[in-house]
Amino acid sequence: MSALLVPPGRSSKARHQGFALRPITAETYRAFLATPGGAALGAGFLQCPSWAEVKEGWRAQLLGWGPDPEAGELTGVALVLLRQFPGTRKYFAYLPEGPVADWSDPDVDGWLGPLLDHLRGAGAFAVRIGPSPAYRRWDATLLKPLTGPGRRLGDVLASEVDPLGTAVAERLRARGWRRCGGDTGQDGDAQPRHVFHVPLTGRTPEDLWSGLNQEWRRNVRRAQKEGVEVTVGSAAELPEFYRLLGITERRDGFRLGRSLAYYERQYAALNAEEPGRMKLYLARHRGEILAAHTMITVGRRAWYQTGASADHRREVRPSNALQWRMLQDALTLGADVYDMRGVPSTLDPEERAYGLLRWKLGTGGRVVETLGEWERPLSGSANHTLYRAFQAYLNRR
Repeated sequence: MSALLVPPGRSSKARHQGFALRPITAETYRAFLATPGGAALGAGFLQCPSWAEVKEGWRAQLLGWGPDPEAGELTGVALVLLRQFPGTRKYFAYLPEGPVADWSDPDVDGWLGPLLDHLRGAGAFAVRIGPSPAYRRWDATLLKPLTGPGRRLGDVLASEVDPLGTAVAERLRARGWRRCGGDTGQDGDAQPRHVFHVPLTGRTPEDLWSGLNQEWRRNVRRAQKEGVEVTVGSAAELPEFYRLLGITERRDGFRLGRSLAYYERQYAALNAEEPGRMKLYLARHRGEILAAHTMITVGRRAWYQTGASADHRREVRPSNALQWRMLQDALTLGADVYDMRGVPSTLDPEERAYGLLRWKLGTGGRVVETLGEWERPLSGSANHTLYRAFQAYLNRR
C-alpha cells in the first residue's frame, strides 16, 4: 500500500505565542525547502515529500512548524513515517534523517516538545529521529596509514569533533532519548551512521582530480583508454541496474532486500517531484553495461546512493569511471558536498567490509560520523509497555 499523506488537521501549539505545528501540504513543504532559510537546513532526500511514496507499508504525515505553517511561514518541517504495531492501533513513528530543523537553536524543546505531543495524539507510542549535525570527522589522509588488525574508527583520534553534534547529543540524552546501537552503532541504525563526504565548495575539476589518490587516477585513465563510455540512463535501464545489483550483493556478501519495483517507484517519485532529482549512470564497454550507479540531488547536496557492477571485465574499471563523472556532475550542479553514503567502521584490511572504505578513501574525502538515530517511547505507561514489547518483537524477527 502506498504511503498516505495525511491532510491538514488539528494542530499542536507551543507554549509561547506565535508558534504552531500542524500537518501541511506537500506543496507548502517543498516551497519552504526552496527558501533560503529552508535550504540552509540541508534537508536530505529521505525528508523530501516524495520519499513517502517510496516507502510501502507506512502511513506518512508532512508536518511544519513556525508562525503560520498553513501560510508557508515555517521554521522547520518533518516527514514522519508511521508503522502500525501488529495487533494494535498504535504506531511507531520514524523520521529518517529528520526532522529538518535548526538544531543549533538552544530552545530545542520549543519545537521538539510540540512535535512529540502531536505524534502522541496521532497514535504513536514511540519515535525515532535522525538529527542532522555531524559528530566526528576523519580525513582520508589521516586514516590511510592507521589501518591494522582489529582496528576501528573509534580507535583513531578524529580530525574534528563537531561541537554542535556534541551539544545536541547531550540535550537529547537529558530528555530521555537513547542513541540506537549505543556509541558503537552496531546494528542499531536503519540509516548509515558513518558516511563518506567529498567536499566540493570552492573546488575546481582540477582540484577534484588532484584529490584522487594515484590508484584512482590510474584507474580512471585506464577506463578512458579502454573506451569505457559513461552515460545517464533512464527508467528503461533500471532492470539492468537491478540485475547487476544482484551480482554485486552475491559477490560482496550483503543483501539490501529491495525489489526492482522499489527502485522503479523511487525513480518515478523522486523525478516527479523534481526532474533529474534521481539519475541512473551507466558505464558501457564494447556496448555492454558493466556498471550502474544512482545519484540523488536535493538543493546543494548530492548523494551516490547505490552502485552495482558485473563480475567480468572489472580490469577496465567501469565503477571508477562512473564515480569520476558523477563527482564532476555534482560539482557542475553546484553541490557543496558529494555524499558517498555508508562506510563500515572497520580499519582492519583483513575484514571483507574494509574494501568499501578503502575504495572511497581513494577519492580524498573524509569519513563523517553522524549523530546516528535516536529513539524514545512517548509519555504514558501504556506507551512504555508497548515500546518494550516492540523492541522484543524486533529482536525476534
